[in-house]
Amino acid sequence: MSSPGGQEPAASLDPDGFAAPAADQVASRQVLDRQAAGRRLRQQVPRSSHGPWSLRADRDPVAILEASNHDRLPDLVPLRYSRMLANPFCFLRGAAALMAHDLATTASSGLVVQVCGDCHVLNFGLFATPERQLVFDVNDFDETLPGPWEWDLKRLVASLVVAGRENGHGDGDNRRAVHSCVAVYQERLAVLAGRSPTEVWYSRLTMDDLIAHAPSAHGRRLRKAYARAARRQVIDHQVPWLARQDDGTLRFVERPPTLFRSELQGEEPARVLIEGYRASLPPERVVLFDRYRLLDHVIKVVGIGSVGTRCFIALFGSDSGQSLILQVKEARRSVLEPFTTVSAFGHQGERVVTGQRLMQSSSDIFLGWCRGRNGRDYYVRQLRDMKFSFPVEGCSANQLLRYGESCGWTLARAHAKSGDAAAISGYLGKGPAMAEALAGFALGYADQTAFDHQALVAAAGAGRIPVYPEATPTSPAAGQSDGPAPDPGRKGRRNRGW
Repeated sequence: MSSPGGQEPAASLDPDGFAAPAADQVASRQVLDRQAAGRRLRQQVPRSSHGPWSLRADRDPVAILEASNHDRLPDLVPLRYSRMLANPFCFLRGAAALMAHDLATTASSGLVVQVCGDCHVLNFGLFATPERQLVFDVNDFDETLPGPWEWDLKRLVASLVVAGRENGHGDGDNRRAVHSCVAVYQERLAVLAGRSPTEVWYSRLTMDDLIAHAPSAHGRRLRKAYARAARRQVIDHQVPWLARQDDGTLRFVERPPTLFRSELQGEEPARVLIEGYRASLPPERVVLFDRYRLLDHVIKVVGIGSVGTRCFIALFGSDSGQSLILQVKEARRSVLEPFTTVSAFGHQGERVVTGQRLMQSSSDIFLGWCRGRNGRDYYVRQLRDMKFSFPVEGCSANQLLRYGESCGWTLARAHAKSGDAAAISGYLGKGPAMAEALAGFALGYADQTAFDHQALVAAAGAGRIPVYPEATPTSPAAGQSDGPAPDPGRKGRRNRGW
């Protein structure tokens, strides 16, 4: 299938090829039956019903955001609002609860998968597998929960349009980006529907695949530069945060209001939480973890939607002088829960970790969870282990289109791991009907996001919400969770080859 507007076929992304299965790989009767069942769902929920979003002024977006501040650290709530005020894209990133409220009113085929729950374009990126291979995957799971697959795809394509508008792209280009993203998603699901569960589980998109399938020589050079940047050691990324003491040990350098020391507002000391985390690790990981000792910890404000939740980073050192940085982040109930189902896990940190392991092609070996004495749940992961987020700011329309294809490929694989790929593929079909419907939705929801962003601006101007103007970011990529993204290109140059 080719992308609209004469774009290069989206199939060029796929290391396995997007072509239909060969004649000797005839789908089983069970697969064909599930695909047929998916097609029959169109009679109840036509694909066109996912189409244009009508601007809604009948709900108070600020009130929904205010409700989502419950139990956040009150001193950090103004910083959350300030980051969201920067532009509509930053607003969208921080408004997962608001969009969950809206998505619950949209059409659904009734097919459930493990969803990310906050599936915007900056929640994808590169990171290292345990085998130290760079893969491209979903990388944020705070809101993960079983839910309709459409919700993830709709949030993804809406974020493509909002990001495109922030970069000055016309809606013709933005529509093409949505079409390409959805085309890759449906084509990848069609391929996975005929694969064994084990093949689906091990399917992944590596950085080498992305380099090999770059559309141009410049694109290959650019992707190689991203790979070099991502492979830098974690300590190289954190140099601005660390200082060596007179005794030779490393400590964090405080940078209020986003990096500071505190005992987590009444929580027990970090050492107690770390002990709880240790108990969640499998025995062989405990042996590895015990080779490190805790040196320092500080509260670190992360992202946009997470600002105000309790999060700290902990620095560990080994006897050989090597460092490990873990992030211990509060796990709250998913914003999807009021509209889907209560999590099967009594521990929200375990919910996040299980969802991450279920959706990713390969996950961090240090994933775990713990609970504070006051009942707050946390999950633990490595901080920026060869992790790199795509720099959305300043990208060209073609670059955003290519990146959206990578996201569509990855999301299809993530959904196929837990859901019925054959039924979803049957519902989607082979033509552009779903892509056209979701392009209408994405453009309409981008209008809604701009409208809601202005409502937040008005609320700030009227003094309804507190703001921290000194910390307001100025770009769509501002507020990234794990430190500054490495820049593989010259400063100020528009990169054009993803």
